[in-house]
Amino acid sequence: MRPLTEEESKLVFAKLANFIGKNLIQLIDRPDEPYCFRLHRDRVYYVSEASMRLAISVARPNLVSLGTCFGKFTKSGKFKLQITALDYLAQYAKYKVWIKPNGEMPFLYGNHVLKAHLGRITEDTPEHQGVVVYSMNDIPLGFGVTARSTVDTRKLDPTAILVFHQADVGEYLRDEETLF
Repeated sequence: MRPLTEEESKLVFAKLANFIGKNLIQLIDRPDEPYCFRLHRDRVYYVSEASMRLAISVARPNLVSLGTCFGKFTKSGKFKLQITALDYLAQYAKYKVWIKPNGEMPFLYGNHVLKAHLGRITEDTPEHQGVVVYSMNDIPLGFGVTARSTVDTRKLDPTAILVFHQADVGEYLRDEETLF
């Protein structure tokens, strides 16, 4: 477990800023206690500083996980957000998409969100922007990247892709051996 290097920090914060924008400051400077990001076995963890100090007494090979896993670095050096970060992304999300009940299952099986499944979308959402996908009952289901802006969405046919799938809560069942 070690602090992120400057290059790693840029990658992580750039990916998070795509989803939560300026709310990134609230993620780090919390009023209750300070939090930080730590790297352990190519995975980035969001952990309180008090827990981090306690974990220092555990040997690295024996430490399985610490705090909340936000994502991991791939072998090519890119940062990939994981579904375990959904609670924080949903809390601070700048742009949101709500899908109809008939679109929930296809999304939870790993498919993209189609225009026909769209219930609501945050106004002025730009193209290629990170969004959190909710059910119509305001339950966060996952996250993705918009394929079109809000203005362009109105002109699309029902089979057009609106949000590219990146992660969903169904991954807890499908990929449980690789999440941690």
